[in-house]
Amino acid sequence: DSGDSASELQEWRPVIYRKCTDTLWLFLFCLFWAGLMFITGYAVMAGAAERLVLGYDSFGNICGRKNTPVKGAPLSGQDMTNKKYVFFLNSCSLEMQSLKISSLSLCVSSCPQEQLNSLEDLQSFARNNGSFLCLYNLNVSSYTLNPKAAQLCPTLPVPPSKSFLLFNRCVPQNPECYSKYASVLISMVNEMDVFHRILSGILAGRDTVIGLSVLALAFSFILTLAFRYIRTLLVHTLIALVVFGLLFVSGVLWWLHYDYRNDPSTELETEKENVKFLLGYAIFSTIVTVVLLFLIFVLRKRLQFAVQLFRIVGKIIGRIPFLLFQPLWTFLILLVFWVFWVAVLLSLGTAGTAQSTSGGQVEYRALSGLCYMAWYHFVGLIWTSEFILACQQMVIAGTVVTCYFNRNKSSPPPHPVLSSISVLFCYHLGTAVKGSFLITILRIPRIVLLYLHNILTQKKNAKCLFKCCFCWFCCQESCLRYFNQHAYTTTAINGTNFCTSAKDADCILARNSAKLASISCFGDFLLFLGKVFVVCFTVFGGLMAFNYHRELQAWVVPLLLVGFFAYLMSHSFLSVFEVTADAMFLCFAIDMETNDGTAEKPYFVDQELLTFVSQSNKLTEGQKHRSTRPFQDNEDGTELQPM
Repeated sequence: DSGDSASELQEWRPVIYRKCTDTLWLFLFCLFWAGLMFITGYAVMAGAAERLVLGYDSFGNICGRKNTPVKGAPLSGQDMTNKKYVFFLNSCSLEMQSLKISSLSLCVSSCPQEQLNSLEDLQSFARNNGSFLCLYNLNVSSYTLNPKAAQLCPTLPVPPSKSFLLFNRCVPQNPECYSKYASVLISMVNEMDVFHRILSGILAGRDTVIGLSVLALAFSFILTLAFRYIRTLLVHTLIALVVFGLLFVSGVLWWLHYDYRNDPSTELETEKENVKFLLGYAIFSTIVTVVLLFLIFVLRKRLQFAVQLFRIVGKIIGRIPFLLFQPLWTFLILLVFWVFWVAVLLSLGTAGTAQSTSGGQVEYRALSGLCYMAWYHFVGLIWTSEFILACQQMVIAGTVVTCYFNRNKSSPPPHPVLSSISVLFCYHLGTAVKGSFLITILRIPRIVLLYLHNILTQKKNAKCLFKCCFCWFCCQESCLRYFNQHAYTTTAINGTNFCTSAKDADCILARNSAKLASISCFGDFLLFLGKVFVVCFTVFGGLMAFNYHRELQAWVVPLLLVGFFAYLMSHSFLSVFEVTADAMFLCFAIDMETNDGTAEKPYFVDQELLTFVSQSNKLTEGQKHRSTRPFQDNEDGTELQPM
């Protein structure tokens, strides 16, 4: 009995170890999210993102919305729903002190279109337009009667002004006043830190960002359906569109860079940053175009094998049609998380306490520790996004494994997708957490290096070193993603933990790399072209949309955000084919090592996949003579021998 108990304990020890490690990683992830929830609560309580775009008056009222009163400020807490514009009482003599404009500001319903020369004109304008240009506690009828009206009303004469599209300010149209106003505003924006300028650009172009994200979603979904029913003509059409898109986007980027660089009105720091970013985008786009054109030329004769590969993958997906909807669920979850993350970021960027000063005015003072919270919040974006994508990969891999190791190919198991999801949530969440954490660990140094690279603008040797380290981390991340994906598939097959699955997958891939690497690279390259197609045309739409709003708008950074989201969307949708193909080939390799094709151990592979692997390996081997060959054609068809 003791011997049986010891043997049972020995058998259960790996299972207990896997369960404990998965539980520990899941606990750490939940603990990390508890910190994110604390930052969220703090940002909601202390932040006000509307101040960046809507503007606010000198008494703490945000224009265009209802406000809560501030202690010690009797004119705060006003209902400014119909008063959407900021009006400065002394717009012709503005001065800036410590990033603050010295003149009093009010929220008004409309800006004066004509010059107002007297208090009677102010009173008439208020009665006719419902826009009160004097302090809120001064009644309209008292404009000409109150002896202190000159101190409570704007400096006369009031120049004609128009509302400024971006920040909803009343900008004076008088040439002298406008030059003074513009110089102060330019100085104020240039002295703002990059973080707040980026937030202003995101908020100002929020409608465009949302529209471009929907456009990327549509492109990704259409391309997913196209790959499901792929044909040779479709492949050539896709390649032609990608080449056209790359050349066109590169040309537009170079043209915009030239246009911005030679624009004499480029004074704002945001506009100068646009020029720098456009140059970087243009160079990067040109390099990618040249590399992809070279790869397309080299692999042009092997694209037919990619078509055959996707036909086989499409056949597997056809047996499980709900597998195509898996990216849609993932996208919706990612979209909800991204909206939540951006909302918290905007609130965190405007977090500050409203404090009353002398004269009943209100100032917003930033709180300490916001920089550390922002970095923690950014790590949360990377880790959580990678975790969601890892869960999608595990669900797809588990579904493919269930269908591959099924003897009756015409009758797949019932509800394989739901079964894979339930197994993920019950047993393998810790594996997904650990795999996504490793990706995050490699990505954080890249962000830090990029930040240091931007700081050390004068030291060329340091910048070169940072670029080399940045490229090294990029390569490491790509390799880790590749092994993570196969580790998830091995976890779905064997039920082992992440480290054991990664080791087993590495051994299998090492033994069969000569047979499988050349096959999977065709499909991966074609899928990458699909992702480039989505990003190219989404970025082109962004270039056309953002180029119409140049003033005071750091639109190049939101454009980068749109490109990043477009790539994630396309990757989320097209990864169905990528993960399915990789999982299928890994199952194929394990099938070859586990079974020998005899009646006692028959293979699970079907004839179509067998023929495809045989033909692709013959193409790879070329004219080389081998003493032993894994596939031999006989009179009954293709017979598979152990690899």
